Amino acid sequence: MSSVMIILLVAAMAATAYVLVRGVIAMASGKDVTGEQQQAWMRKRVLFQAVAIVLVALILILASAPGG
Repeated sequence: MSSVMIILLVAAMAATAYVLVRGVIAMASGKDVTGEQQQAWMRKRVLFQAVAIVLVALILILASAPGG
């Protein structure tokens, strides 16, 4: 169970990094005058960060549980 959580955490961290890079590239391209595309990428980044934080909290809770 713990190894599955670690794999999910790594996937969430990788998704966060990917979305962050895509958002920075979208911002640097200057094609989106209104900024809607950059905002969409940054919202996705915040979502993936939240998932990663929840997974870290779950891993810590499971590790500190009796018998864990």
